[in-house]
Amino acid sequence: MGKPLGYKILEEHLVSGEMIAGSEISIRIDYTLTQDSTGTMAYLQFEAMGIDRVKTKKSVAYIDHNTLQSGFENADDHNYIMSVAKKHGIYASRPGNGICHQVNLERFGVPGATLLGSDSHTPTGGGIGMIAIGAGGLDVAVAMGGGAYYLNCPKFVNVELKGELKAGVSAKDVILEVLRVLSVKGGVGRIIEYTGEGVKTLSVPERATITNMGAELGATTSVFPSDEVTREFLKAQDREADFKPLAADADAEYDEHVVIDLGSLTPMAAMPHSPDNVKTIKEIGNIKVDQVCIGSCTNASYRDLMRVAAILKGKTVSAHTSLTISPGSKQVMNMLAKNGALSDMIDAGARILECACGPCIGMGQSPATDAVSVRTFNRNFFGRSGTKSASVYLVSPETAAVTAINGYLSDATELSDISILDVAMPEKFEVNDNMIAPPADCACDVEVVRGPNIKPFPINSEMPDEIEAEVMLKMEDNITTDHIMPSNAKLLPYRSNIPYLSDYCLAPVDETFPARAKQAGKTILVAGHNYGQGSSREHAALAPLYLGVKAVITKSFARIHMANLMNSGILPLVFVNEADYDSIAQGDVLKITAVRDNVDGKDVFTVQNETKGTSFEVRLEASERLRKILLAGGLLNYTKKNVQ
Repeated sequence: MGKPLGYKILEEHLVSGEMIAGSEISIRIDYTLTQDSTGTMAYLQFEAMGIDRVKTKKSVAYIDHNTLQSGFENADDHNYIMSVAKKHGIYASRPGNGICHQVNLERFGVPGATLLGSDSHTPTGGGIGMIAIGAGGLDVAVAMGGGAYYLNCPKFVNVELKGELKAGVSAKDVILEVLRVLSVKGGVGRIIEYTGEGVKTLSVPERATITNMGAELGATTSVFPSDEVTREFLKAQDREADFKPLAADADAEYDEHVVIDLGSLTPMAAMPHSPDNVKTIKEIGNIKVDQVCIGSCTNASYRDLMRVAAILKGKTVSAHTSLTISPGSKQVMNMLAKNGALSDMIDAGARILECACGPCIGMGQSPATDAVSVRTFNRNFFGRSGTKSASVYLVSPETAAVTAINGYLSDATELSDISILDVAMPEKFEVNDNMIAPPADCACDVEVVRGPNIKPFPINSEMPDEIEAEVMLKMEDNITTDHIMPSNAKLLPYRSNIPYLSDYCLAPVDETFPARAKQAGKTILVAGHNYGQGSSREHAALAPLYLGVKAVITKSFARIHMANLMNSGILPLVFVNEADYDSIAQGDVLKITAVRDNVDGKDVFTVQNETKGTSFEVRLEASERLRKILLAGGLLNYTKKNVQ
């Protein structure tokens, strides 16, 4: 039986377990990345392990999220990251060098390697043929220390691409179609693997756009083959030596098969408030648009922005529309500046932002009240833009640029001169790595800088034998990490200060929750399906830990958040009978007895509803190793115990 490409890369890096779908395996990690929003916590945890130097082939720390310096906090965190990276053998991409996934693709991505990143969009690296997985910061810290990364062996979904995209239709439309077909839960427990004749028509950055938003499918990761297109990209980056051809076996067998005819696709948009709420531009209609934002790790590559510049050239942004553009990297910005495309954007009235995540992570550009904002980003969750009343649509750069000129949602295939979108990939990129700081030769030469905003992170105690607590919140389906731990310009500077952040934990659901949780001392949360979808931020587990959350009972969890809860020693439990969700009310007191015995050896055990005098069954979906982590009170406690 032939093997999928993702299977072969995992198998080559296998440390423990068997390649059987659903069973726990561990893999060797070649490369890691962090960003500043999650990085401070990851490096605090790495330091707590007492390991002098990273043991990966290369680890890179990026500063690309918290770049709005309205106080000392972000600057202090940047100094901490730069110094701790230099001390422990980590390369550091300085502010202004670009968005982690864009720069990593350009300068560090290696076909066939494994990459673990403390950012949910790390699967961007699959566009260059990597197995690139997003995880919590603690998992990344362990990998930097030479530890294996544990995951459930995924199933493999073959998305076969046929034909070729029409002018005005782009890679963003491809992944929006995949999301329309599979939904935000369709990739859970799966690797999405792209094959077919249509693959060779897509550049590496276009492939990366598609794998980037595999995160929105809930997928473990997504991957493209490494072929001649990959070779040409690496050659243009002066990295041809990193190339090697990789593909699935010709007779590879997959668990699922989806076919997409690229030639039949038309420009699309994900409507509020979910990336899988997808319709064509024509179906949505010519709605008035107040704001357009172009950029993010999904759509800020050289060719993306060259097409934007071609559409804007000689035009003026609509009088009632604001347009911002954030190039994905210094490399892209520099090339646009040298060839005149940047001037075309500025002439048209675009506001050029720095090479950073910017509005996508909530750093500025919140829309006006009730505004319609059209963005080339990857998420449009409710309130993520910073304005709860805004309606956010996700589109391609071409759609966004035409929309900015017209002032209403527009179809790029209707351009009067469609040939302007025929932009070739460069034979050579501008390569200048002067904003990537190498580590010191000797750790003894570096003093780690710690500002007053960096506080100790919460560490759990061993699992108790009994949990009795009030259901402090009962929530619906698809609660995101933006709900659990909001990410905006006001809160991002406090990513290294869990006590401060905890006052905002789950506030978008119920602003009284933090105060009530603190008063109670210990709590239980109840939710519907796909709890914790979205960002990899482990702050969405650490803040609840600080507030005394002992268990979370749901219909189902998103992969990364469930792992983060276990890493923090919080019990993630799933209803055996989903109907039991309806029998629980907020304020009910739940009791779990013989917790340690249950965690140690049972898949299914009973929870008593003390308020109603009833009981229901829950399932703990955890391997033997994960159960030991829960019993120890989290991964850090478990790691320390087993290292000594």
